[in-house]
Amino acid sequence: MKVFNTLTRKTEELIPQDGNRIGIYACGPTVYNFIHVGNGRAACVFDTLRRYLIWRGYDVTFVQNFTDIDDKVINKANEEGVTYTEIAERYIKEYFTDADGLNIMRADHHPRATENIDMILEIIDALVKNGHAYVADNGDVYFDVHSFPEYGKLSHQPLEELEAGARIAPGELKRDPMDFAVWKAAKPGEPSWDSPYGKGRPGWHIECSAMVRRYLGMTADIHCGGQDLIFPHHENEIAQSECCNGVQFARYWMHNGYVNVDNRKMSKSLNNFFTVREISEEYGYEPIRYFAISAQYRAPINFSREVMDQCKAALERLHTCRDNLDFSIKNASGDGEELKALADQRKEQFIEAMDDDLNTANGLTALFMLVSDINSAKDQSRETLEYAANIFDELAGVLGLRLKSEEERIPEEILRMAEERTEARKAKNFQLADELRNRITEAGFVLEDTPQGPKISRK
Repeated sequence: MKVFNTLTRKTEELIPQDGNRIGIYACGPTVYNFIHVGNGRAACVFDTLRRYLIWRGYDVTFVQNFTDIDDKVINKANEEGVTYTEIAERYIKEYFTDADGLNIMRADHHPRATENIDMILEIIDALVKNGHAYVADNGDVYFDVHSFPEYGKLSHQPLEELEAGARIAPGELKRDPMDFAVWKAAKPGEPSWDSPYGKGRPGWHIECSAMVRRYLGMTADIHCGGQDLIFPHHENEIAQSECCNGVQFARYWMHNGYVNVDNRKMSKSLNNFFTVREISEEYGYEPIRYFAISAQYRAPINFSREVMDQCKAALERLHTCRDNLDFSIKNASGDGEELKALADQRKEQFIEAMDDDLNTANGLTALFMLVSDINSAKDQSRETLEYAANIFDELAGVLGLRLKSEEERIPEEILRMAEERTEARKAKNFQLADELRNRITEAGFVLEDTPQGPKISRK
């Protein structure tokens, strides 16, 4: 597999540092609100990366954090008159509701900033002792950017250009506008922890350095997140980690493109965002997942309700194919085997697409070509149809699409009524048969009589 490495700006072969083991760190949400569709795209994209690597036989350790202490969390708590822990717990729970809806696998580790204060302070202590960080008079601790000559290597911006837009905010005691806080001295009424520098709390960037070190070691194989995190968040992570540990922080950096609304980045700061929750209430979760992976992950993608309608229609085509395939398997009477070779061909096409920097757009193309092959196939044997169904399920599963068979998705009660109706028709009890059909229709299902028997589908 080859991936585009933001650090080198090159597409490189993905080679794990330890055999077939791959450690991935994905930046998770700051838990003070519902996630928006842009956050959802990042979560879906890197969940797909994880699924694909597992499918290809890698032993993947996946870490995704929760930033549960931060200015935004504290401000939200103050607005509502509750503790920061109540806000964090509430929105971690809401995140998992959305993540489960999007069919995102739970991470192997979901660490929180507040659970890693000890490791954070260990890193800060090392940075202070080796001269890469300093303690201000008020107890703030800042990283000295000029002490790290490679600063800017991820964002590919010279330090002079980065300095041009830097400012020292009122109350900050840092020596240089580019320096950033790794520890913030406690303010009245704010949550705080004991430290050698006085009571305080961690800066934003330091938590990820601590979590990577704790769960993946000094060097992660892949560090990923949204494009907006390249600078300053990921740039600062590199600086503090490499100055502390003396080794490369992450070997591959993968960043997904923005979700745009009217060609402007979707973000809470621009107030042009849609939460995953509100869109799921209108369309369901699966179309959001499909939308997130419908373009190659590094490309920007434009969000609109017209696009969501298209995603929903595309999913309907996939569901219909899978349902028809189940029906064909159940009633197969042919002996053709041509579909096996076509299914193998689409699987190879899918692998080629995903190996090319996780090109999910072309991966979906391979899946839809398999749909065309299945719909066009005539007189295939049951074994051949089952073979094609297994490959269909494999590819859809890697993409995180829940394309379960119709029988799995139709309630037992509906299936039972369909069987009773068949028996009623055999007994020429047409009044009962009509009543059962009406009840099935009222429940939201369509019953179609075919030469092979009754076929049920959702409206």
